Amino acid sequence: MPETTSARLLRLLSLLQMHQDWTGTELAERLDVTTRTVRRDVDRLRELGYPVHAVLGPVGGYRLGPGASLPPLLLDDDETVAVTLGLQANATGSVTGIEEASLRALTKVEQVLPTRLRHRVDALHSAVVAMPPRYGPGPAVDAATLTTISAAIRAAETLRFDYLSHAGGETRRSVEPHRIAHWGHRWYLVGWDTDRADWRTFRVDRMSLRTPNGRRFTHRPSPGGDVVAYLRHTMGFALWPYRSVLRVHVPAEDLIGRVEGLVTPIDEHTCRLEMGSDSYALVALVVGMLDVEFEVESPPELATHLQALAGRFTRATSKD
Repeated sequence: MPETTSARLLRLLSLLQMHQDWTGTELAERLDVTTRTVRRDVDRLRELGYPVHAVLGPVGGYRLGPGASLPPLLLDDDETVAVTLGLQANATGSVTGIEEASLRALTKVEQVLPTRLRHRVDALHSAVVAMPPRYGPGPAVDAATLTTISAAIRAAETLRFDYLSHAGGETRRSVEPHRIAHWGHRWYLVGWDTDRADWRTFRVDRMSLRTPNGRRFTHRPSPGGDVVAYLRHTMGFALWPYRSVLRVHVPAEDLIGRVEGLVTPIDEHTCRLEMGSDSYALVALVVGMLDVEFEVESPPELATHLQALAGRFTRATSKD
C-alpha cells in the first residue's frame, strides 16, 4: 500500500480506538476522504485482524470490537508513559503470577519507545523512589485467585472456600461474592455469607478456593446501600485484632479525615473514635499525633498500656 494509505489506516485505527461508535460520515470528515474510502480502509483493517463491526441504525457506522487476540494498540504520549509506569509497578507488586508477564510487556514497550518518550520515562525512573509500605509489605495473592473471584462475581456463582482466621482457626465458608477491594496493600472480598446470613469481609490471601463453585444467586444490593462506606467501617475497625474506643474532646468534624477509624458525634464539642490496629502501641502513636484530649472507653488493656507509657515518659524527663 502507498505510504499515504498506511498513514491513513493508522489514523483510522486511532479514531476507532478512541470512541466506541463512529458514523462513516464522521470518519470521512476526520480523515478528509470520502465515505467510500472509509469503507475500503475498514476492509483493510479487517484483513489485518482488527474486528471492525458495522453498527446498525438510521445512519450506520463502525465500532472496534473485541477479537480472538489482542491487536496492536495505538497510544498517545501520555498513555504510553502511564502504561510503562504501571507495568513497572506490577512487576514488583503484591499480585503473584503477573510479574513475568509485566516484565515481558514492559520490555516490548520500552523497545519501541520514541526518543522523546524515552527521555520522559527515564526522567521519572531517576526521580521516583519506591518506598516500602509504612507497616511492612502486604501478603501476596495469586492473580489466578483474583481472576476466579472476579469471574464468580460476574457469573453470580457462590464461592466455596476454606478460610484461615487471624487467630489461626480454619473454617469452611459459602459466600455470594459481591466486590473485591484493595486496601492498605491487602486484597479483600466482601460478600454475603450464606451460612451466617450476613455480610462478611475476607482477606483474599487467607482464602483457599474450592472447586467447583456453588449454586447461582441473584446479586443483593450493596450492604447499607454503599459498599465503599461499608468497607470503610469494617476494614477501618472490625477486621483488626485490637479494637479501641476513645472519647475525644473535639467536634467530630475536626477529627474526620485526620485518622482512619469510625468517628461518631456525641455533642457539638465531643465525639467517639473507634479504631482498629495491630497493637495498642500504634493506637498510642496515632492519638499522640492528633494532639487532643481524650479518655479511654475500652478496652481496659489500652488504658493499662497508656499508663505504662506515661510512666516511662515521666521517668525519661525526671531530673533525679
